[in-house]
Amino acid sequence: MPVVRKLHGRLQRTVLLLAALCTVSVVLSAYYLSAGSGRDAPGACGATRSPPRPRPAAAPRAEPTVLVLVESRYSALGQDIAATLEASRFQYRAEIAPGKGDLPALTTENARGKYILIIYENILKYVHMDARNRSLLDKYCAHYRVGIIGFHRASDRGARSFPGRGFPFSARGDLALSGCCVNPRSPLPRVAKAAALHRGALPGTAWTVFQINHSAYQPVIFAQVQTPDSLSPPLSEGALHATVIHDRGRLDGVQRVLFGHDLSFWLHKLVFLDAVSFLSGDRLALSLDRYVLVDIDDIFVGKEGTRMNAQDVKALLETQNLLRAQITNFTFNLGFSGKFYHTGTAEEDAGDDLLLRSAAHFWWFPHMWSHMQPHLFHNESALVEHMALNKKFAIEHGIPTHMGYAVAPHHSGVYPVHGQLYEAWKKVWGIQVTSTEEYPHLKPARHRRGFVHKNIMVLPRQTCGLFTHTIFYQEYPGGPRELDNSIQGGELFFTVLLNPISIFMTHLSNYGNDRLGSYTFVNLANFVQNWTNLRLQTLPPAQLAHKYFELFPEQRDPLWQNPCDDKRHRDIWSKEKTCDRLPKFLVIGPQKTGTTALYLFLVMHPSILSNSPSPKTLEEVQFFNRNNYHRGIDWYMDFFPAPSNATTDLLFEKSANYFHSEEAPRRAASLVPKAKIITILIDPSDRAYSWYQHQRSHEDPAALKFSFYQVISAGPRAPAELRALQKRCLVPGWYASHIERWLVYFPPFQLLIIDGQQLRTDPATVMDEVQKFLGVSRHYNYSEALTFDSHKGFWCQLLEEGKTKCLGKSKGRKYPPMGADSRAFLSTYYRQHNVELSKLLHRLGQPLPAWLRHELQKVR
Repeated sequence: MPVVRKLHGRLQRTVLLLAALCTVSVVLSAYYLSAGSGRDAPGACGATRSPPRPRPAAAPRAEPTVLVLVESRYSALGQDIAATLEASRFQYRAEIAPGKGDLPALTTENARGKYILIIYENILKYVHMDARNRSLLDKYCAHYRVGIIGFHRASDRGARSFPGRGFPFSARGDLALSGCCVNPRSPLPRVAKAAALHRGALPGTAWTVFQINHSAYQPVIFAQVQTPDSLSPPLSEGALHATVIHDRGRLDGVQRVLFGHDLSFWLHKLVFLDAVSFLSGDRLALSLDRYVLVDIDDIFVGKEGTRMNAQDVKALLETQNLLRAQITNFTFNLGFSGKFYHTGTAEEDAGDDLLLRSAAHFWWFPHMWSHMQPHLFHNESALVEHMALNKKFAIEHGIPTHMGYAVAPHHSGVYPVHGQLYEAWKKVWGIQVTSTEEYPHLKPARHRRGFVHKNIMVLPRQTCGLFTHTIFYQEYPGGPRELDNSIQGGELFFTVLLNPISIFMTHLSNYGNDRLGSYTFVNLANFVQNWTNLRLQTLPPAQLAHKYFELFPEQRDPLWQNPCDDKRHRDIWSKEKTCDRLPKFLVIGPQKTGTTALYLFLVMHPSILSNSPSPKTLEEVQFFNRNNYHRGIDWYMDFFPAPSNATTDLLFEKSANYFHSEEAPRRAASLVPKAKIITILIDPSDRAYSWYQHQRSHEDPAALKFSFYQVISAGPRAPAELRALQKRCLVPGWYASHIERWLVYFPPFQLLIIDGQQLRTDPATVMDEVQKFLGVSRHYNYSEALTFDSHKGFWCQLLEEGKTKCLGKSKGRKYPPMGADSRAFLSTYYRQHNVELSKLLHRLGQPLPAWLRHELQKVR
């Protein structure tokens, strides 16, 4: 009996324990399911502010590139994701999400992760992935600490378990929501701030909310369902539901952030950027510092009835003081054209006077005296004269002249560059900084960049929806709500969010009338302060420019583009200039392969014209690969004649250093994207030896001091002069690598590869091929125009009366044959490069030259 009582007591305690556990389980489940947001729901929106954001988990061990898996190349959400990453200056690669089959390669050859983050436009593509690939992807993410962001749209309004294994939550779709806030307990928000409830309906009726039943998941954004009682089963009135959830990786080591809507709602886009930051360990993160400069153009300029009166000027000063409470050091920057002082009504002239009496309270910068566009001035002296008048006006009226910043009317002459403007600015005003919305193009705005030209820093300028004609709130284009939407989470808000430095263009008329300028920036500052952790501040233009190029040093070098390809650029480019003086094809080298001979043959053709010689580099301009590039396209075009027939005449230039240049392909493609490219290849061993002998003939100290074998076999500890010569001998012979670089920017049909040996032995046949490639309308018979000079050992131009015109004395030199040891060394050195070249030529459908076939036989 004691044993039975003992067993009975144990059984009773076990039953009580199980009952207690079940009760706790039910309570916890009800707790998590009641609002669909877990323990973070009660009091989530309201007065609670964000706690300090904890540091994200250890950064992913992968390259800082995002893999974006989209539904199609044209899907709206996929394009929005890409545009947002691009505007944030984050590198990404877009691929079509595989429904079945293998994923893109996720690791490099040295087993390093290729992607720091993976984004699915449709998370169901990830969920329904076959087991093998899903396992590979999850293992990659866990091993390299890579997170996943996905977007989900549930197909019906009923509560549905999320399909697939490992997802302990359900989803309801096709919902209309209202009100939302950021969960103050979520670790994701960095830029976003948990604030008061966002009132009003959320855009659209295709929202998905998530209902969580596991503590590994945490809500990030809450919202309310508009008609919860119409659902089956119904939801609690006023309950908050998660539209974004964070899987903290406690189940399988992979962190995920799931969105129940696209990025059309501003708060989703803001939290999307924070999710990118958090999951990348802040390696892909926006700084919290924002510099905002507001330019007011056209001071003293404008029609009667649209200008500022004295009360408007007082309101401008009050607005400036108000903004200083939210934007550190905020100061309006006023651009003036003195000729139009006192050309308004009596009230507006009084406004002019009050502006001048208040001059010390603002920053100032010059336009042109008569507000003319600088590109209309064809000589520098006329520009200087007009600028001097504006400076005289400024000095007489107490306007500061030391800011070092100017803006050209309509951005004329800034880009495309009008060199006379830059020189005149420096002479008269000592300008260090300007800004434009035209580089590289007006749209899309996210592509705008800065550059430096003639030591003047050019910053990107932003529009804010305020133009000379937008002066009344009720008459705002699209209605007043259009302006308010831009301020409250729209284009203007994201301009500030996505650009660490924003220079906004506004106009005098925006601060008179309904004072839309003041309205816009006060409300913008309030919205940014309420919803973000951004630190707004202002710097004077010169300091701002130095800050910009500290952040983006890679933008200092400009990338010139063809002004004729953009109508806006043509409108602000001198009518005396023409794009017909840009080359139609380039001979890119490499050196010592026969490029000078090809140049001579080309200029024999009556429809082919070359550049005039350069004082330093003879027939080569060397624009795209050297500092000549920074002189600008006006300097470049001055080397070329104006063709008598722009349709049939072909301009070209030959610069043999372009072939192996890192910069030349990108620069050339930007300025002359339709240009055809010609390169000549010979045995790279022979090319290296020829270059060495060329340097000896020019008394290069290293070439005279060291033998050819010493040069090509030098190790990393060799003298610097020896290693420099070695590089010039060997690197241009990496033919496949250099051609591939050109093919990144030019399609294969624009590239012609010439066999240098055939050019030497049978130039007429090669030139027939060149003419066909170039599409010249008039065929030139080179068989009758060339003759072989047995004394010199190459083909020359046949002139009248049997005379010939050959290459200069420096060409066709005789020098000792290459040593066998050097030949063997180079054959081994170039072996893999030659194999890669053969693969490339095969891919391009081009025949292998004899020298390459000979070298490949040694590989077998």
